Amino acid sequence: NCATHYFTRPHRRPKTGPARYDMAILHNEGERNSPSDAKAIKRFCKAGESMGFDVEVLTRDDYGRLGEFDALFIRDTTSVNHYTFRFARRAAAEGLAVIDDPDSILKCSNKVYLHELLQRHRVATPPSVILHRDNRETGPDILGLPLVLKQPDSSFSLGVIKVSTREEYETETERLFRISDLLIAQAYMPTSFDWRVGVLDREPLYVCKYFMADNHWQIYDNSKTGDEALGNFETWPVSAAPPDVVKTSIKVANLVGDGLYGVDLKEINGKVYVIEINDNPNVDAGIEDQVLGDEIYLRIMRVFLKRLESRGR
Repeated sequence: NCATHYFTRPHRRPKTGPARYDMAILHNEGERNSPSDAKAIKRFCKAGESMGFDVEVLTRDDYGRLGEFDALFIRDTTSVNHYTFRFARRAAAEGLAVIDDPDSILKCSNKVYLHELLQRHRVATPPSVILHRDNRETGPDILGLPLVLKQPDSSFSLGVIKVSTREEYETETERLFRISDLLIAQAYMPTSFDWRVGVLDREPLYVCKYFMADNHWQIYDNSKTGDEALGNFETWPVSAAPPDVVKTSIKVANLVGDGLYGVDLKEINGKVYVIEINDNPNVDAGIEDQVLGDEIYLRIMRVFLKRLESRGR
């Protein structure tokens, strides 16, 4: 089986010269909610090669090859109980430059941790309560109805549920408590769009407006597929975005680390509320790169190059 896999895998492009570093991009092409589409992956490869990287796209089956590389860029939906976390931990242990690093995955995959982190630093968020079985009845009394329930490890609108009645609340909390000992209950704050600010190496990278899906209260409608599942978008120059949105995003991303993050916010009556911090934000061709074009891919590769060149200093 190993020999068959080796001899049937796609051939790597011939090198035009000696590569300075070897980079692996971990990507699952068949994943529905991949943080980068196939076109974006090709542009990442092109950007890396222009800087002297020898870039190869890996799958989950290539775990044993990590030691061949100097850098790992995870373009796959991350989770702690997932192969992406194992890749990140091994890469970090072997001294590779890694985005997303395992510490960022661990923090951003836990909405309870993020809630407490933001509260400790007095960051405005929708009113929220951490629920467990002993205080589950207090959610509607404190937050009112409708409200939003979240699993600590939810992503791409999965594990995030709006409930409008006491009966729905009781049913959904009972179901979710079979999955997790803790839940987040959050006040429902309807808006027509959410801001998303991409932050890289403690600096803003891009700003997008993500509009809610048609006839739905979230950006992603998981009952649909393809383009119908997503709302519209607007990509803004960072300099044109509301200053409070950008400033708040940088502040909260820096509380997590210096990797690549997507900060989701709502703006209501001139006040900004942080919804969550994601450790593997989307960078898709034609959406997040609409303002910067190829420069967005080059900026990310420059961060890898800077970190590799500074190793051991």
